[in-house]
Amino acid sequence: QVRLVESGGGSVQSGGSLRLSCVVSGTIFSANIMNWYRRPPGKQRELVATISSAGSTIYRDDMKGRFTISVDNAKNTVYLQMNSLKPEDTAVYYCNIGNTAYWGQGTQVTVSS
Repeated sequence: QVRLVESGGGSVQSGGSLRLSCVVSGTIFSANIMNWYRRPPGKQRELVATISSAGSTIYRDDMKGRFTISVDNAKNTVYLQMNSLKPEDTAVYYCNIGNTAYWGQGTQVTVSS
């Protein structure tokens, strides 16, 4: 059974940092494309960042230079380091195995001005 469990969300002030983690089980982690998505309040879900099995990364334009996606294959974990957070980054953040319907339960990030 494939499971994704996110953690690391919380409340921070504008300019602060958070690191989200997503532990994956039940699949060959290192073979997967991994995504972080978010759903801001009242809006649709949007792709934040992607990392391929080869380590290539893609970011949403407004995250470039602020967010970093990475993996630790030994821990079956994908991370999202978020720096210089803004109030508009407030959302529920989800990890996802690329091209699958496997999602975590989400973790809330709230950024106050």
